[in-house]
Amino acid sequence: MQLPPPRGPLSAWLNDQLTGARGAQRTTEVTRSSQPFADEDLQLALWMAYELQYRGFDDVDPEAQWDPGIIAARTQWERPWINWLEATCRVRPADEPVADQLRAMIDADDGPRLAPYLRRHATTEQFREFVLNRSVYQLKEADPHSFAIPRLDGAAKAALVEIEADEYGGGRPERMHSELFRTTMRWLGLDDSYGRYVPEVPAVTLAVSNVMSLFAVHRRWTAALIGHLAALEMTSTLPNRQYAAGAARLGASKDQARYFTEHVEADAVHEQIAAHDLCGSYIQQNPEAISDVLFGARCSLAIDNLFAERLLTRWKASTRYLRAAYATAG
Repeated sequence: MQLPPPRGPLSAWLNDQLTGARGAQRTTEVTRSSQPFADEDLQLALWMAYELQYRGFDDVDPEAQWDPGIIAARTQWERPWINWLEATCRVRPADEPVADQLRAMIDADDGPRLAPYLRRHATTEQFREFVLNRSVYQLKEADPHSFAIPRLDGAAKAALVEIEADEYGGGRPERMHSELFRTTMRWLGLDDSYGRYVPEVPAVTLAVSNVMSLFAVHRRWTAALIGHLAALEMTSTLPNRQYAAGAARLGASKDQARYFTEHVEADAVHEQIAAHDLCGSYIQQNPEAISDVLFGARCSLAIDNLFAERLLTRWKASTRYLRAAYATAG
């Protein structure tokens, strides 16, 4: 994968560090922002820094993963991101089982209705844009949450491995969820290369991936990472049923929509495993971590809602523009 073009001084500084072009005077100082999830430069810089922990970049020394200067800069960039997440998503635990609290949180969430729109109204181009944006994470689906495996014990570890094994196709490469997603991408005429659309997606799309990577690369955030996974699994079945219906409406074959239908079946099971066997067992072993489990789940819901809102706002604005143009022409 090629390094993406910089979007500001932070990502330009990191690009210089990774390519050896260190002549220019650049800063790693983060500009204050009330919405770090929408900061194009910050989210790209974080995404690039985190990617060094995954597959890295073409023509970049693998040792850059442990470059002290890059790690120090990433730590600096994470501060406003973590502060915003804490201020926005931290919740007070109740005196109830963690699975019940997760279910109550999800049931109370009233985010933008992206899935119903894709089912009933989206054009092929809008569905394509949705899949293009989703590819930034889906082509490495399950990888961030797998970082938690060596940090868990007993029933919690077994539950996470059970979920992740299904995500990776149960030993069948063609059944890996990332591979099923590639089939959907090809149906829509998209390039299914890993990371291909990072240069084109907005900050909030990168933020969807970055919140997982933040929790993944820091052992301190293990509880938040499994809470994030639980929220993903517990909110997957109904939206994916609607995505599958929308894809079929637009002409997708069964194979081309299989990514979505697979999640309808798999995540109905994963939901119970994630809530009870994973999070429930983890909290039995680590009762003090319940706040972080709920925090991770809330972060998942909040960032996904911002992503959905961004797409729906764009599409509705485009519709209004076209209607105004038609009215003027008439």
